[in-house]
Amino acid sequence: MPIERLKLTEASAKAAPINAKIWDTEIKGFGLFAGKTKKTFYFQKDVHGKTTRTNLGNWPETRVADARYEASLLVAEHASGAVAKRLRASRIPTLEQATDDYLARPKLRSEHNKAQVRAQMHNHLKSWLKMPLDEISKADSVRAHARVAKNGERGANHVMKSFRSIYNHARRVHDLPECPTIAIEWFEERPSQKIIDDFDLWRKSVDALENEVHRAYYRFLLATGLRFDEARSLRWDQIHEDHLHLPETKNGRAFELPLMPEHHSILDPLRIHASDYVFPGTRNALHLKCPARIPWSAHDHRRTFATFATTEAGLLEETVGRLLNHTPQSVTGARYIVVNHEKLREPMAQVTSAFKRRGLI
Repeated sequence: MPIERLKLTEASAKAAPINAKIWDTEIKGFGLFAGKTKKTFYFQKDVHGKTTRTNLGNWPETRVADARYEASLLVAEHASGAVAKRLRASRIPTLEQATDDYLARPKLRSEHNKAQVRAQMHNHLKSWLKMPLDEISKADSVRAHARVAKNGERGANHVMKSFRSIYNHARRVHDLPECPTIAIEWFEERPSQKIIDDFDLWRKSVDALENEVHRAYYRFLLATGLRFDEARSLRWDQIHEDHLHLPETKNGRAFELPLMPEHHSILDPLRIHASDYVFPGTRNALHLKCPARIPWSAHDHRRTFATFATTEAGLLEETVGRLLNHTPQSVTGARYIVVNHEKLREPMAQVTSAFKRRGLI
């Protein structure tokens, strides 16, 4: 990157070539960095052995005279020691730092969710990780959204919405502008309506699987409505005679689901594997990682459980939501009504009976 030293003026700012760094000859540390798409004024100073850089705005929206004035104020603040205190108190974090802070929140969902968010940042926004959040522009966000969308529009939405959550969490503490994702035109996401509508084919598909662990896994999914990760990582110490216990779920809360004899008849043959996990993995995997594929996903099973519980077992939607561990939408439902597994035993018995009538469990 070519580096020049001259007095910054409107003319020199306009003439600055791509990838140029121009340092002002009148105010030490005041400079203009010219990138491919924007030219940005900075004030740079070493504080306690660390180089600090303050963004003063982009040219031509910010005039040279205004940036120079802001730089002169920072020179005065540095001289008085006030800027050092301000920097210690409110240094704008990089995306990587902000992600760490966000994921450290005790109220964040599950460890699986945390790992997913971190992977999104490192896999799709890696070039941003060392950037202070206030240097990520609206144009940057739009371009990143379009780039990630080449591998799937839904995934692009999820990545940028995770970034938005991280940014807005940092905004509680740091002096940041509105999140740059405001410029994104989000892709429309239509929820899948796919369920198992051919149970004969489902039964043949599951019975045809060579691995008994995989067969039991899909039967248990259908009989409980558990989420993909909740089921595959289930441990035997979470299985009790009358219920299963999940210490942490997607919504951040523990969950207990009643178990019927039919559930145990699916699981008990797996105890022969002598694993800590109900659905053990192969080779070095502790638990099942990638079950053999059939025409329906794990969430299709969950969606089928909900549909079956409503249409065949006659349960109310609210009761089905409790069996699925959905967070109630009302404040009363979410914070004041406590429903333990014994209260759900009769509804689960109704669902189990409906599955048995169809010869599914």
